[in-house]
Amino acid sequence: MVNLVLVSHSEKLAEGVAEITRQMAGNGCKIAVAAGIDDAENPIGTDATKIMAAVEDVYSTDGVVIFVDLGSAILSAETAIDLLDPDMAEHVVISYAALVEGAFAAAVSASSGDDLQTVLAEANAAAGLKLEQAEK
Repeated sequence: MVNLVLVSHSEKLAEGVAEITRQMAGNGCKIAVAAGIDDAENPIGTDATKIMAAVEDVYSTDGVVIFVDLGSAILSAETAIDLLDPDMAEHVVISYAALVEGAFAAAVSASSGDDLQTVLAEANAAAGLKLEQAEK
């Protein structure tokens, strides 16, 4: 099964998104959170080693999709993938979909047993559904 990693600069934000996606996933895909940094005075940020550990925690040869909240989280996610064993890294992708909508759609898709490319496509299409609603 394809699993998900949620990366955010804010642990509270990521945990909220995880709560929604886990409710949709049920006993389907695994969802890990890698958010914030270990600095009590300034906890906002991302940590590549946290992301790497989260990927390893939910890893499946079916694939892992990493969702990110802001641009610099992409760099941390890319670094995390570079730190992974190369055999593992080839099954890990970053989604550039909106964090909430993308992760939500991906959780539904992954829990249905869809493959990595389908899960990624569903995540990317999620923003389009929101735009369609706005145009009505």
